[in-house]
Amino acid sequence: MQGVIVVIVIGLIGGIAVGLQQPLTNMVSQRLGVFESAFIIQFGGAIAAVIPLLLQRGGNIAEWRAVPWYALAGGALGVFVLVGISVTFPRLGAVTTTFLIVTGQLLISVLLDHFGLLGTAVRPIDLSRILGILVLFVGVWLIIR
Repeated sequence: MQGVIVVIVIGLIGGIAVGLQQPLTNMVSQRLGVFESAFIIQFGGAIAAVIPLLLQRGGNIAEWRAVPWYALAGGALGVFVLVGISVTFPRLGAVTTTFLIVTGQLLISVLLDHFGLLGTAVRPIDLSRILGILVLFVGVWLIIR
C-alpha cells in the first residue's frame, strides 16, 4: 500500500508542476513571444534533465536508438503544449486553460485506449465513457461561458 501512496504523491506533484508551468510559461511568452517561450522552457527542461543524467553517468541515454522513431515526437509535442498554454492562459485564465488541457488529454486517452495505440491496454469506448466525454464538454462550456 505504501508504494501506491508514493505513486499517487508523485502524480500529484506532476499535476502541481503542470499547474505552475502555466503561469510561468505565460510570463515568458508575454515578454518574449510564444515560440521564444517554448524554446526557453524546453531548454530549461533539458538542463533539468541533464543534471541527473550526469550524476548517473548517462543512464540509458546511449540506448535512444532502440526507441521507436515516433516516440521521439514527445519533445515536439511539448512545444504544442507550451504554445497552447501561452495562447489560452492570458485570454481565458488558469482554470480554463487547465481544464482545456486536461480535457484534451482525456479525449486522446480514450481513443488511445479504445484502439490500444502506443502501448496502452485495449479498453473499448462504452456508454459510460461516452457519457464522461459529454460531461467534459458540458464542463468546458460551463467554465468558458
